[in-house]
Amino acid sequence: MTGQLTFDELGTPLRETTFVVFDLETTGGSHEADAITEFGAVKVRGGRVLGEFATLVDPERGIPPEVVALTGITEVMVSAAPRLSEVLPAFLEFAAGSVLVAHNAGFDVGFVRSACARLGYAWPKPTVVCTVKLGRRVLSREEAPSCRLSALAALFRAETVPIHRALADARATVDVLHGLLERVGSLGVQSLEELIGYLPEVTDTQRRKRTLAEDLPNEPGVYLFRGPSEEVLYVGTASDLRRRVRQYFTAGETRRRLREMVALAVRVDHVVCAHSLEAEVRELRLIGAHKPAYNRRSKNPHNAWWVALTDEPFPRLSLVRTPREGALGPLRSRTLAEDAMHALTQATGIRPCSVRIPARAPSATPCALAELDRCKAPCAGLQTAAEYSPSVEDLTNLVAGAHTTALHTLETRILDLSTARRYEEARTTRDRMSTLIRSLDRAQRLSSLARIAELIAARPDGTGGWEFAVIRHGRLASAGTAPRGVPPMPVVDALVASAETVFPTTAPLYGAPPEETATILRWLNRPGTRLVRTTTPWSEPAHAAATWHPWLERADHARTRQYTQD
Repeated sequence: MTGQLTFDELGTPLRETTFVVFDLETTGGSHEADAITEFGAVKVRGGRVLGEFATLVDPERGIPPEVVALTGITEVMVSAAPRLSEVLPAFLEFAAGSVLVAHNAGFDVGFVRSACARLGYAWPKPTVVCTVKLGRRVLSREEAPSCRLSALAALFRAETVPIHRALADARATVDVLHGLLERVGSLGVQSLEELIGYLPEVTDTQRRKRTLAEDLPNEPGVYLFRGPSEEVLYVGTASDLRRRVRQYFTAGETRRRLREMVALAVRVDHVVCAHSLEAEVRELRLIGAHKPAYNRRSKNPHNAWWVALTDEPFPRLSLVRTPREGALGPLRSRTLAEDAMHALTQATGIRPCSVRIPARAPSATPCALAELDRCKAPCAGLQTAAEYSPSVEDLTNLVAGAHTTALHTLETRILDLSTARRYEEARTTRDRMSTLIRSLDRAQRLSSLARIAELIAARPDGTGGWEFAVIRHGRLASAGTAPRGVPPMPVVDALVASAETVFPTTAPLYGAPPEETATILRWLNRPGTRLVRTTTPWSEPAHAAATWHPWLERADHARTRQYTQD
């Protein structure tokens, strides 16, 4: 029979989905005020248990008597247990890449998410299934008056009786999950996406509009949601267009803003792309062109800040929107640009005032900055243009990566401030120096790529073929693939012949949009990428800001320790 969709076309088959069913015991009900005392988790796929994770946790505080009576976990039991800082990374590794399942998942997930935030771990944003919500959706009130774990475990004849201990309750929840999945399977729910879409959070509007994804291919590309007046509401990218767009019509999409967008959408257009890099670049360009109401980023690709020297006898630093040769940037916000500018001023001796000073016979009265030894007062004729020029040279060399003398000067200033016990000023200077180093590092990397007239790179596609990108002055000029068995070089030659012509403008980015160049740079820096050929060597200056990464790591560590103590 033709035309019948396979499970893979519908989404991720439930039989191939890995679930980590977990439960926590805690000292109370608040994930902000209380602590975890026990983890229990069971990893399952296709009805088979793949592994278990269980440990007590030292909560580093007392356990209320009523909690001891409920769980049986005493302070003596947890006194020799590992702390949460040791247990959390092990649990995250155990659960990585899996769908999290819990009974009343908001409680357990809330504790783990708060623990991640407190201990500095990125929350992986996994798909979460709550067996309470699923039970209420599947079971009638007559069949299940209560959706408590003990009641559902009895209903589905769970092999393990829940006893308010983490591993036992997780094992019982596994049996409940399997019982519920059997029920929804008989209703035609066969994939993870359909399971999420079956939950009550999905609106009728979302369900009705699932047909908008039916004609999309299972290929990488860019999708555009369009509104009733053909306006572009939202632009996104996907490695599998059909699967990604279908997710907007399930409960997996919880963002209110995008649910509102889905309610307005009447059509989904798409552009098939050769590979992920082309999709990301096309997404950026389409967002910049259409400025969709529901996209929050990348609407103004050239809307960045630059720190530049003014054109006058005694140059000073100013913030500008248009890049100039020798300027530092692009910087994402005015705050970052101001911090970098303050750090540059302190590091190089560039005058911090905004007075325009004539080349001959300046005669102004020195301001307070001169009295504070923060300016040599060229406005009063106390510093000549020749004496001022080394500061300009230091700044120019720092931005270009010729040397980092100015950073050493700033580092010494931080040490002097600390020695003088001016700790707040030392911290502010340290944080501004960190911003400056990161800004220099990003600027030098982007500029090094943007100055190359043509660079051709290749990445293995994972199936024996190749993905190609032709990059001209920091812009993607052409993209394509050579599947396994296809000679790659003729494909490269064809891509070069059909590539977009790029006319460079002003350094340092030669007209390239910063976000596009940064996206290309990330793709080039991924392991496995190879250079096919380039018109000039791709290199970074020997004294680039990247040589200061060890200093940045120490500064970040000190800042984290400071915030923890505060």
